[in-house]
Amino acid sequence: MTANQSTAQPRTRTATPRRFLMCSPRHFDVTYSINPWMHPTKPVDGGLALRQWEGLRDLYKELGHTVLDIEPIPGLPDMVFAANGATVVDGKVFGARFRHVERTAEGPAYLEWFRSQGFDELYWPEHINEGEGDYLVVGRRLLAGTGFRTDPRSHFEAQEFFGLPVTSLRLVNPSYYHLDTALSVLSDDEVAYYPQAFSEGSQAVLREMFPDAILATDEDAAVFGLNMLSDGRHVLLPKAATALASKLSERGFEPIGVDLTELLKAGGSVKCCTLELRG
Repeated sequence: MTANQSTAQPRTRTATPRRFLMCSPRHFDVTYSINPWMHPTKPVDGGLALRQWEGLRDLYKELGHTVLDIEPIPGLPDMVFAANGATVVDGKVFGARFRHVERTAEGPAYLEWFRSQGFDELYWPEHINEGEGDYLVVGRRLLAGTGFRTDPRSHFEAQEFFGLPVTSLRLVNPSYYHLDTALSVLSDDEVAYYPQAFSEGSQAVLREMFPDAILATDEDAAVFGLNMLSDGRHVLLPKAATALASKLSERGFEPIGVDLTELLKAGGSVKCCTLELRG
């Protein structure tokens, strides 16, 4: 057996109904550049972006999940990427504080939505963090990204607020600027990730924590294949990530290809559009 082969065996997979918050891309556009994917000179088809997003939303509902909506705000074209708006665990809402001025208004807008919906444990952070872009929940632990957006001091804030252990992971490739572009949670103890997006030390941590993790190819990472979402059985991912889909099938998951190519022009895909409301 080589180092790249896994001993993991297929499991019986069960989907768990989830609650998601999403934001329509009615105002989506690429008018500035804050990551390597964004090129304001390239045209964006707003109608196509909306249809693709509606396809993802409808698919969630067909799979038995609940989807709630936050009203998009004119002038905030990246608000469609709801995953960045907060982190929610056990009904507690850890607000997002964005690094780039172009997105700073999104944090208060999302926090106000939670307040209006009756969430009463809300936290406005002292340090920069970009929600589930850099915080991913694995069982009863948070994996926390840093390196490009989220301040590592925020990791301590999150640990104190949620009362859950936090593992910090450093991103080193600017094309994978958020943790959810380089790592995906598949179940309470399984992940998939792209090793080259992480520092050597963080790669060692991931190997120790998840020795049977699915490793993405260069090609699948480059089409944002890891920006996927699993409900425990179904895994929604960019349809171009074909090798990743095959590996998921081998583990007993049901991969479902989704086309969000217009939103990829801003550096986002399935997971970026989806904020899970836990508890």
